[in-house]
Amino acid sequence: MKQLWPRGRTHIAAVIGYPIEHSVSPQMQNAAFVDLGIDWCYVPFSVHPDNLPEAVQGMVALGIKGFNATIPHKQALLSLVDELTPAARAIGAVNTVAIRPEGLLGHNTDAEGFWAALLEAGYIPGKRRALVLGAGGASRAIVYALLSQGYQVRIANRTTARAEELAETMRSVNSQVSVEAIPLATETLDSASKGVDLIVHCTSMGMHPKEGTTVWPEDLAFPTEAFLFDLVYNPTETRLMQQARSVGAQVSNGLGMLVHQGAAAFELWTGRRPNVKRMYEACCSAMEAAK
Repeated sequence: MKQLWPRGRTHIAAVIGYPIEHSVSPQMQNAAFVDLGIDWCYVPFSVHPDNLPEAVQGMVALGIKGFNATIPHKQALLSLVDELTPAARAIGAVNTVAIRPEGLLGHNTDAEGFWAALLEAGYIPGKRRALVLGAGGASRAIVYALLSQGYQVRIANRTTARAEELAETMRSVNSQVSVEAIPLATETLDSASKGVDLIVHCTSMGMHPKEGTTVWPEDLAFPTEAFLFDLVYNPTETRLMQQARSVGAQVSNGLGMLVHQGAAAFELWTGRRPNVKRMYEACCSAMEAAK
């Protein structure tokens, strides 16, 4: 593939976060631009939360076409865009912004990225009963995606009040959804995991540099019939995934969600569908090089 270098007419996209050094999105998106041979370039910017409004204004002034946002900017962007997609409004977070002449469109591609990755990993919807571990920022898009697909969802979190707050947020969007908050404890996980066909892990446990840690109690057997989707992708095999594999359960890490949410953002900005396989390869190469 021919390497493209930025020029005066090159379209620029970006990712902002604080910190941002760990992100493999630049390698992923730039590989997709090169693969299609389009004159785009994707760059990372470290933006302190106090400087977010000025950074957004600066990107508009510089003619940047769009950007992604990661921790800690997703919720703060809600008030800094001109329009929100229904998904971004319901989830309560923006991870993708398209900068257009008529204003800034705030979108959230995490929910569609999650669902696409889940199906790609071989999951077949069955009973549509899910257990979500964690109630932080990552959980919002997951719960929204599952409820949109007609799932009964239980959210387990160490601080139950936070899980209840997320559940109530989803009920305010649609009062007909089935969502419940429970404590993340051995006894409640034991009962809540019975009969579920999907468990989604949304905490930072097991993520680099916390390899070897797990949110699932070591003395509690993982349900064999549940598919585990672990949002962690670094390392590619977490202790939680090992626990699930040990009883024969199907598992997937979160790399597919990263790629598919990025592909959705790519298409929003460019109007072109990227080569998802090439994006996977770029992510894997970037993570291998970072070891």
